[in-house]
Amino acid sequence: MEKNETPKGMNGQNDPADVASQENIKNIWEQFKEFVLGLLDIRNGAEPKITIEGIKKDIPFKGHTAWILVFSIFIASIGLNTNSTAVVIGAMLISPLMGPILGIGLSVGINDIETLRRSFVNFLVMVFLSILTAFIYFKFSPFQTASNEILGRVEPTFLDVLIAFSGGLAGIVAGSRKEKSNAIPGVAIATALMPPLCTAGFGLATGNLSYFFGAMYLFIINTIFIALSTFLIVKYLRFPMARYANAARRKKVNRIVISVALLVIIPSVFSFISIMERTFYERDASLFLKETVIFPGSEQIKHNIDFEKKELEVYMIGNNVPVTAIEAWQAKIGDSKRLTGTKLKIRQGHDKTDELTNTLSNKVKEGVLQDLYAQNSKELSNKDAKILLLENELQRVTEMYKKDKVPLLDLAKEAKINYDGLEGLSFAKVVKTNLKKVEEIPVASAIWSKKLKKSVVNEQSKKLRKWLQFKLELDTLLIKQDYY
Repeated sequence: MEKNETPKGMNGQNDPADVASQENIKNIWEQFKEFVLGLLDIRNGAEPKITIEGIKKDIPFKGHTAWILVFSIFIASIGLNTNSTAVVIGAMLISPLMGPILGIGLSVGINDIETLRRSFVNFLVMVFLSILTAFIYFKFSPFQTASNEILGRVEPTFLDVLIAFSGGLAGIVAGSRKEKSNAIPGVAIATALMPPLCTAGFGLATGNLSYFFGAMYLFIINTIFIALSTFLIVKYLRFPMARYANAARRKKVNRIVISVALLVIIPSVFSFISIMERTFYERDASLFLKETVIFPGSEQIKHNIDFEKKELEVYMIGNNVPVTAIEAWQAKIGDSKRLTGTKLKIRQGHDKTDELTNTLSNKVKEGVLQDLYAQNSKELSNKDAKILLLENELQRVTEMYKKDKVPLLDLAKEAKINYDGLEGLSFAKVVKTNLKKVEEIPVASAIWSKKLKKSVVNEQSKKLRKWLQFKLELDTLLIKQDYY
């Protein structure tokens, strides 16, 4: 038998074991395909009718929905203003902006002109009210500086397109299920519809139109690609058409949708490429400065990387770096393709001919002064707190002294007139304890003339005690008797 011949049985047929093995492999492959298709199948369990009703229900915008939008925009503006991510996320969770956007995608997909009109009108009203609310807040807010949360919404990139498209797909797929999930709030957070509108309001309020247009572009990206993803899933799941259109009309609608998507996505691609180039340039520049710009006895204290001018500016202190070393560093910049053409500037404290030596000195002085200012401010703050504490304690003691001080001389003169035979009067507070609690008891000592009878002294002492209690506003008072 030749080597390349297939083994056969006695009757010239293929070996039954091989046939059985091939059948098993085929069955396993079919089962695997069936498993994968079942795993990724989104048609199973979809409820087109319920989904359409649910989306249409969220389109109207009036009454409580309008106030919810105003409050959520106000909260989001505060979160952006204070750089609080948690507050912004909370505002996005209660925002009703997703309704009209899903309505636009749905209506285009099922050819429902009336729903498209209502969705578009409500969408425009929502956008106008959102920007107006944000504008009013930022116009009267004392904080007019752009926070990191605001700056993150003024330069959209291709990544924002991917986020909006993926988020929209997740939202409509989850919304088409019979079993509803929490995907819609997650989509609202991921696609971030509200922060761009708040940032647009900030741009108008502060007169920064670049912020306004950048934020509005991000919002348009999010809106169009959420609607586009809704349109695609509606088509894929074959939702029933509200009004059937001919083939030519369907092709025209599809071309318009694709054209709008491309018009929106192209600028974001260029923006994404620009940001990536800047990021890679700054990464390679930092690595070059860390690994190459090294000289014994000299240390970098500051560096500036200018992507636009293609410049690396380094401030160094310590031993003076010779020109030959600087030229060698400049030559090594060409080893990196991204850094090609970059100019290296070394600023040294020992180089008195350098016009920016003063800048270096000023930077160091500024840092020292800032440290001193921070330290002194902290010490002054601690001293102010101690002074305030002492003033409060002094005031408390003074008030206590005034309250506890007894006008003894005036009382004694008045008592001398009212009570015959009174020769002297003293007052004190006695602290006593029964080993369980401590009490402070006011005690008055009256000195009587020896000429008075004991019965008269006892009677006078009772009257004197009541009189002193009234004058001193005391609940209890002990009287001691003595003779002069």
